[in-house]
Amino acid sequence: MTAPTALPDSPLADPSGPTPPALVLGSTSRYRRELLERLRLPFTVEAPQVDETPRPGEAPAALALRLALAKAYAVANRHPRAVVIGSDQVAELDGEPLGKPGDHARATGQLRRMRGRTVVFHTALAVVRRDTGFEQAEIAQVRVRFRELTDAEIEAYLRAEQPYDCAGSAKSEGLGIALLDAIDSDDPTALVGLPLIRTCRMLRAAGLRLP
Repeated sequence: MTAPTALPDSPLADPSGPTPPALVLGSTSRYRRELLERLRLPFTVEAPQVDETPRPGEAPAALALRLALAKAYAVANRHPRAVVIGSDQVAELDGEPLGKPGDHARATGQLRRMRGRTVVFHTALAVVRRDTGFEQAEIAQVRVRFRELTDAEIEAYLRAEQPYDCAGSAKSEGLGIALLDAIDSDDPTALVGLPLIRTCRMLRAAGLRLP
């Protein structure tokens, strides 16, 4: 487990109130860690070690939600008094899931399929606390329309960004934004990997203080 990534003397802390529960992010994604740091809450990070293999016939949204809950509970079982965040993202095209490409060839294939198309990114969020029985889970959907990309544009983007750990090869917080025509979402951070509007709401419900 890593050290807290926010200062323990956060202005959000109330020294006269009860000690808040620990907060743990059940993810090793640097993108989710950087997003959660925006909330200025002390938290630690722990790998959930969950098998992410899709089940036969499993819909992309169902896959994302199942994995988010599995990740949250995998960590919460080890830290039952902590508030634990689990999250997962699955891109969908023509009803099929598009996961993390892992390498250049797969990323090229994904982007060629997505050019000129609308892709739905399902970002699932789960917050659990075992000792109180708290559980909330939701999916934030983001509809992304890609430009008619040339092979040269795809190659240049991949060489520059190398987004092989991003669902659908779309790193929108970086150069990937140049691949897009439009983004439609009610939670703008969902596409990056952690829907912060929903996260704030769930953390408050779990007993943490935020602005």
